Amino acid sequence: MKKTKYGKCFLQYEGEQYFPLGQILQRFDNKRVEGSNFYFLHWIMPNPDFEFGVGHPPHSHDSAEILFHIGTDPNNPNDLGAEIEFCMGEEMEKHVFNKTTAIYIPPNVIHAPWRPIRIDRPFLFLEVNQESEHSQVFFPDVLPEELRKTVDWAQWEKQGYEIKTS
Repeated sequence: MKKTKYGKCFLQYEGEQYFPLGQILQRFDNKRVEGSNFYFLHWIMPNPDFEFGVGHPPHSHDSAEILFHIGTDPNNPNDLGAEIEFCMGEEMEKHVFNKTTAIYIPPNVIHAPWRPIRIDRPFLFLEVNQESEHSQVFFPDVLPEELRKTVDWAQWEKQGYEIKTS
């Protein structure tokens, strides 16, 4: 793209970047575009060989976050084409949905795991964090012990995230 005053604001798909459940379409933050909040857009694809387990463990962010789950059937955009389980709060309040859904998560509210129950067809997932740097603090103690043991907490610590235990 031609160098212009606002050219840096136009981020195009860069090719073969993968997330465990689908191709990354775009990811950027203050490091890629100065002044930008954190945004992450990727496909969620059916994959019968992928065992999701706990997935992204219970965590919180310093700022609000919105998670968009967007169905891709042009004849029925409200149909997500999947069923997702998502927990919020220290009490792990469980929500299950199968329609196009946006989840608003207030600052410092514990949320996750995010777990696909079934994925029948691809859908889009957009994460919008109201912060320029992606903050995360993990809370292993809200998970039942049998699930807590299945998470590789060292993987999250290597990425620089804080892990709070009681």
